[in-house]
Amino acid sequence: MPAPIRPILYSFRRCPYAMRARLALAVSGTHHELREVKLSQKPPAMLSASPKGTVPVLQLANGTVIDESLDIMRWALNRRDPEDWLLRDDPSLVAFSDSSFKRDLDRYKYPERHGADPVDHRDRALPFLRDLDARLAASGQLCGPSRGLADAAIMPFVRQFAAVDRSWFDGQQLPHLKRWLADHLASDLFQSVMLRLDPWAPGQRPVIIGPDGYTSD
Repeated sequence: MPAPIRPILYSFRRCPYAMRARLALAVSGTHHELREVKLSQKPPAMLSASPKGTVPVLQLANGTVIDESLDIMRWALNRRDPEDWLLRDDPSLVAFSDSSFKRDLDRYKYPERHGADPVDHRDRALPFLRDLDARLAASGQLCGPSRGLADAAIMPFVRQFAAVDRSWFDGQQLPHLKRWLADHLASDLFQSVMLRLDPWAPGQRPVIIGPDGYTSD
């Protein structure tokens, strides 16, 4: 497969892993082509680049493929990090979110898929949310007063958790977490990475993302 002339990101709008990759690419101002994927009909070009078939997948102009979301975030931020996101990272907190919290989130959101009790897994996840709330009470963001990598890496999963049963979530005593989530969702940065696009197909005009938004070549 020939290397692209600019990085190509294969993404799915609602996937939290893809969201955090898009957030880092956006805040770093990385020019790239965005290809929305229909997960039930993954394009052969994406599968050729990354046979494991999960999003996000970033194919660089030199042919290198990065198919782990945190690796995409760090690649983008190591190139350009105008808000110093890399200074506001907490690998152990992100790892817990990606493992224990994500396991409970999956079983809360998709209990029939896992043969699980959703209420049990909802309740198992609650202490992590309370820990985040306490941390946000002290600093405003997860690693200080300004948003950083940890916030962008974890927020999409909290968003997904909150949406499973919004009435229940709204009834919990998590004032700082709720404010943090609402502020991130309302931010220009988040809004900029939530474009509604038709699934990509070969031959269509590319959607190019850059510091000033997106265009179609």
